[in-house]
Amino acid sequence: MFPGAHLDTHGDKPALIMGGSGFTQTYRELDAAANRLSRLLRAAGLNPGDHIAICMENHDRYMEIIWGCHYAGLIYTAASSRLQSAELEYIINDCGARAYITSKYKADQAAEIVANTPAVELRLMLDGTIDGYESYESAVDAQSPEPLEGERIAGLDMLYSSGTTGMPKGIAREFPNDPLTDWGNGVSMLSSMLFGVDDTKRYLSPAPFYHAAPLRFCMSMHMLGATIVAMENFDAETYLQLVEKHQITHSQVVPTMFVRMLKLPEETRAKYDVSSLECVIHAAAPCPIPTKKSIIEWFGPVVHEYYAGSEGNGFVYCNSEMWLAHEGTVGSPINCTLHICGEDGEEVPQGESGTVFFEGGAEFEYHNDAEKTKSSRHPKGWSTLGDVGYLDEDGFLYLTDRKAYMIISGGVNIYPQEAENVLVTHDKIIDVAVFGVPNDDFGEEVKAVVQPREMPANEEEAQALAGELIQFCRSKLADVKCPRSIDFREELPRHPTGKLYKRLLKDEYWKAAGRSI
Repeated sequence: MFPGAHLDTHGDKPALIMGGSGFTQTYRELDAAANRLSRLLRAAGLNPGDHIAICMENHDRYMEIIWGCHYAGLIYTAASSRLQSAELEYIINDCGARAYITSKYKADQAAEIVANTPAVELRLMLDGTIDGYESYESAVDAQSPEPLEGERIAGLDMLYSSGTTGMPKGIAREFPNDPLTDWGNGVSMLSSMLFGVDDTKRYLSPAPFYHAAPLRFCMSMHMLGATIVAMENFDAETYLQLVEKHQITHSQVVPTMFVRMLKLPEETRAKYDVSSLECVIHAAAPCPIPTKKSIIEWFGPVVHEYYAGSEGNGFVYCNSEMWLAHEGTVGSPINCTLHICGEDGEEVPQGESGTVFFEGGAEFEYHNDAEKTKSSRHPKGWSTLGDVGYLDEDGFLYLTDRKAYMIISGGVNIYPQEAENVLVTHDKIIDVAVFGVPNDDFGEEVKAVVQPREMPANEEEAQALAGELIQFCRSKLADVKCPRSIDFREELPRHPTGKLYKRLLKDEYWKAAGRSI
């Protein structure tokens, strides 16, 4: 299904409402806008299977752009609007984008990347233009709102997940070449069968559209004919206001949002009616047991959790009742078989921790990185996201650790190698280790421990140097990837071979917090 398939039944029903601006787009308007963009892209010479990149804030017209790319049969890469220019250039070049769409909000960066993205043939900008970019509005308005002639091929996303080498990696799946009318995705099937979504539902999306889960859930809502209410930026009280105002039935969040809502004053929380909620889905990071208990007590037994990755290689799920009977679990598999394996690749006994492997999920590879693809595979062909966990006697999965060095902060996956690679180039640093430490709001935050050329003489000097290093890192990387605090050591623990014992440093901070995840 796709938005245009709903025109006969509810073409004038809102497909998208932006919570802040109030912008409303009906299914008829969404389909027409997507048709116009698909025609523009085809006229520019882009054919099914070609690549396009998008980098924008949560804009009123974001979803029409995604659907326009999809209608044109393109492979679309939605990039984070928080990336630094070098990071964005890398993604645009790595995915082979022939076209690029952005907004005036990103104008400074849009200008910076032109010279270093020479393969881009078409550049479009919303809300205004700069040198090198055409007006999105003028270009699409000149096109017909009618569908492309002939059989239309459905597009496919290729989203980027951070890599251990410090550079993001595209998660590539085989281009199916399916007709648009036959196309469906796993999220829409789950939304319908597991979460009860149909064309009577109203879905609140509080996260950036460019993330895998928000993007795919929003597309699935349009496939099923539901109305999306989207937030430009998350705010805890505004979220509750929108639930009440629009009688929201479904939503997908990350645990940090639960934390923020629970920290609102009791009188603020009590002001809003959330009884319309039928299904609140969360994922992306472990949810502290007390937080989840409190949310279930507040919202009712409507909280659903899943564990999966953008790779689509498996799906683990639990509803409120299942979770309350297995506190701390992330669920049990519903479209795959789980295998828990030790370092030798052999399966470990029930209750023992090991690497979590999926059997039976979707096939994928990491774009232009055969080594990373190989490292994600078991000799028997199973695949892993690199997480560590165990199964209980009922087959429920519990995560006990994460990918070797990955940090999950507010639902965002961060690989510290990127920050290490930047910081170590600073002339005042000899050595550096970056890792995640506990944060009550975000689950984890980024911490750096640095061996400086000269140890600060006092606390004032230490604070000044830490501030300088943090700003240096933020000038090179998205701020979410940079340390929020820095400690200094005379020497970091390294093996004579040069291997950094980062785990020893990390364990100090987690032990002090009284937990390990």
